[in-house]
Amino acid sequence: MPGVSARGLSHEERRQLAVNLTRVLSLYRSILDAYIIEFFTDNLWGTLPCSWQEALDGLNPPQLATLLLGMPGEGEVVRYRSVWPLTLLALKSTAYALAFARTPGFQNPSEFPENPSQSSRLPAPFRKHVRPKKQHEIRRLGEGHLSRFMSLGLGLKVKSIEGDQRLVERAQHLDQELLQALKKEEKRNPQVVHIPSRCSPHHVVRWVDPRTLCDELLLPLENSPQGEARLLLTGLHACGDLSVALLRHFSCCPEVVALASVGCCYMKLSDPGGYPLSQWVAALPGYELSYRLREGACHALEEYAERLQKAGPGLRTHCYRAALETVIRRAQPKLRRPGVQGIPRVHELKIEEYVQRGLQRVGLDPQLPLNLAALQAHQAQENRVVAFFSLALLLAPLVETLILLDRLLYLQEQGFHSELLPIFSPELSPRNLVLVATKRPLGQAFSVLETEDS
Repeated sequence: MPGVSARGLSHEERRQLAVNLTRVLSLYRSILDAYIIEFFTDNLWGTLPCSWQEALDGLNPPQLATLLLGMPGEGEVVRYRSVWPLTLLALKSTAYALAFARTPGFQNPSEFPENPSQSSRLPAPFRKHVRPKKQHEIRRLGEGHLSRFMSLGLGLKVKSIEGDQRLVERAQHLDQELLQALKKEEKRNPQVVHIPSRCSPHHVVRWVDPRTLCDELLLPLENSPQGEARLLLTGLHACGDLSVALLRHFSCCPEVVALASVGCCYMKLSDPGGYPLSQWVAALPGYELSYRLREGACHALEEYAERLQKAGPGLRTHCYRAALETVIRRAQPKLRRPGVQGIPRVHELKIEEYVQRGLQRVGLDPQLPLNLAALQAHQAQENRVVAFFSLALLLAPLVETLILLDRLLYLQEQGFHSELLPIFSPELSPRNLVLVATKRPLGQAFSVLETEDS
């Protein structure tokens, strides 16, 4: 998906981008604020302009991926079956133009040439217990899994902060398992395998409060002369306010000289406190981002476009859940958007079977009389549900862009140097933009991070 590169934007250009984003999000807030499970109860299709309805109605999933999301299949020629209204084309062009570019400097990482589960660029012992997505991420960013790689793979002195005692114990177990595997490998191949450090990560159980500084986070692992400790803070998909805490520690603590942070779970940001951070964004009209907008920013656009291209039966899940919501509202009007635990193999169920199981999951009588004709009429609108969800997904990167841009502006207001770089493949890792910040100019160092071999 095309977009604007954060690299090379001046301070004024970043501020103007924030202005443009808040204006656009204000225009289309009703689409982003909508819950797809209320498609029928709130008549979401009817909220779209009639000309948009005519253009989108009847488009199948692959056509939505190609024409709306701008992600055609390989070798596919883009052809519109009708003339789209200028307002819809403007929405599409604006969504492309204002979102941060998510495509890294390399195409289709070559680290999985033969086995899609094993990165060829990560030594075999470091791949154990690590999913391909995480293999790609830790190899690129250089976290338990990254911290293990940084200490035992790169020889760095690493402190890992985790709030859950059980996860820390698990990480320590995996550290020792890996260390033993590396020692055995070194004995077998002493000329090939070299362990730069025998020191495992130093794990600390501590909950990091985003509103205060964590002394433990800043304590060096070894005694350093006064004022000479130099720390790099890094967080690989640091959830919600944890990313904000890293930014504040970087800003307030002289011993922290650099930051590399990939955020996620934007809906868990404190409000206020987690967003906005910059004075500039906080002063803009329409800067507010509701929980729903921030949640939508966490969706995987590229992965959904791939699902649309394959047009699998799993796409009907949103339609089924929206139909279930109508039955729930009739039975219990005050019960709105209840959580429905995952119903397995939805695509193999008839809509009435899904509704019965869903009613049971939310504590209602599964034998309630159902209006089968109404349910089937809802099912006939499956492509409309998919089209509306695709519209929201098209706009979602603008929300993520505003959140990350706010962080860049916050650091610039503090006088620091920061860039935002797409360093993961978005197909493998949807939250693929890393915020890199330093307290002194680094010249071309940022450019190196954008290459596959960095």
